[in-house]
Amino acid sequence: MLIKTHLVISMFFVLLFLPLVENKLVFVVVTLIATYVPDIDSRYSTLGRKKINRILQIFTKHRGMTHSFTFLITITFFLTLFLPVVAFGFFLGYGLHLLEDSFTIEGIRPFYPHKSRSRGSIRTGGRLEIIVFVIFVILNLALLSVKIL
Repeated sequence: MLIKTHLVISMFFVLLFLPLVENKLVFVVVTLIATYVPDIDSRYSTLGRKKINRILQIFTKHRGMTHSFTFLITITFFLTLFLPVVAFGFFLGYGLHLLEDSFTIEGIRPFYPHKSRSRGSIRTGGRLEIIVFVIFVILNLALLSVKIL
């Protein structure tokens, strides 16, 4: 999926969970940044274009290790131990990205290094993704209007 779709879906869940978290600003920022992180392994992504991240791309391929729940759980475990204030936001943003990518044609390897794939029928940038994007924009606006009123 395109990053704009990832962000609009993550924003929906941020709005849902916001009343339940203590440090709201940290939660919002960490969740939205974590939404970007799985694509660090792609030289075409926002984070992957940074020269510093090219080193990682030598050792991994797109939708490999960084697109797995194995990796997510490992990183979240260490964040829970050492930076608990960011752990839930990171888990939510990163986990949603993985879940969304599992519905694409390319899919993900959820339990890397195991070779099985989880795939769907959404073409990245395709018509169905645009529909999902528009639906979540509408849902976000509806949720915001309910919270404001």
